[in-house]
Amino acid sequence: MDLVFLGTADFAVPCLKAVCRAGHRVVGVVTQPDRPSGRGKKINYNPVKKAALALELNILQPESIKKPAAVAEITALKPELLVVVAYGQLLPGELLGIAPLGCINVHASLLPKYRGGAPIHRAILAGETETGVTTMHVSESLDAGDIILQAKTKVDSASTVGELHDILAEKGAELLLKTINLLATGVAPRIAQDHNKASYAPLLTKTDEKINWGTSAFNIVNLIRGMDPWPGAFSFWKGKNLKIWNGEIVYLDGSQAQPGEIIAASQEGILVAAANDTAVLVKELQLQGKKRLSAKEFLNGNPMIAGEKLI
Repeated sequence: MDLVFLGTADFAVPCLKAVCRAGHRVVGVVTQPDRPSGRGKKINYNPVKKAALALELNILQPESIKKPAAVAEITALKPELLVVVAYGQLLPGELLGIAPLGCINVHASLLPKYRGGAPIHRAILAGETETGVTTMHVSESLDAGDIILQAKTKVDSASTVGELHDILAEKGAELLLKTINLLATGVAPRIAQDHNKASYAPLLTKTDEKINWGTSAFNIVNLIRGMDPWPGAFSFWKGKNLKIWNGEIVYLDGSQAQPGEIIAASQEGILVAAANDTAVLVKELQLQGKKRLSAKEFLNGNPMIAGEKLI
């Protein structure tokens, strides 16, 4: 099958590789323009562009997918199907009807839950024990199109967003191939979403990343693993940014410690009080401008004293 693949982020790479391995002809890869990044503001290719270059595919990088020139360029490729995975722009209505088999999307949640740009982060932040991937027909509204297939996966209580991301990316690739086969044979289901059950997963902000020690340890540990390995949950210690990478829930009995107060610091971890007679045993952390360290390594150069506070 001739298809155009639209994607940008890491999540899309297994899908692109899978359709190529399956023998489909990718007549074009549409991805976001190159952007400067990092301290040196060097131009770095996004993950999909890197994969497309390695696969020697035709690459298109319009600044805006909604511009008539971009629509015309994609239309001229005469694809049978458009596949969208973590592309980063909403497609205009003019594109949705150019391919005989339509336009489909792979989304990292069990729609209608977690529509939007950060479904994996938001699922872990909410403490979900199950999530999955969905293939759907793209509509002009955000992640609101009819569902084709879904695949569920359990979320381990210790899973980080990075670990879950990789699991869902592979599941998404498997589901995409099944979906394409169903579309090709004309038997793909089309199930309308219940919009009344929709929830949203907006992109993260700096406020989302900040630890609020006034909440329960359950919420704080979910935040820590929901920000690992990017962008990192943080607090402040002695006026410096302190990222927390690994934490364990501890239940207390009548503690008088205030939220954020360090109760104890040892090689096993730094025990920090939270709300509702709970605490977080911090096992990995990273001080501003320094490396990520175990609690033991951190305390060797940065002694913490009971009674000090993280804010």
